[in-house]
Amino acid sequence: MAQAIVKFGEHEDRILTIVKGKYGFRNKSQAVNFVINKFEEELLEPELRPEYIKKLDKIRNGKYLKFRSIDELRKATSE
Repeated sequence: MAQAIVKFGEHEDRILTIVKGKYGFRNKSQAVNFVINKFEEELLEPELRPEYIKKLDKIRNGKYLKFRSIDELRKATSE
């Protein structure tokens, strides 16, 4: 386990205090770990949610033209 001395501004300290109280953590270290884990879940390469996978399948199975370039698209639509 790594340990660090971290300096927070007044606003950040208040946010951590709120998170600590809201989720019943014993100390701010637990609150910081929680915030880091939430950040990871939501912003760092989130896994696809099942409802989004269904939406992608609908898009993939739709009636669309496949093309590799704009020129190819122009030829397909002009015919």
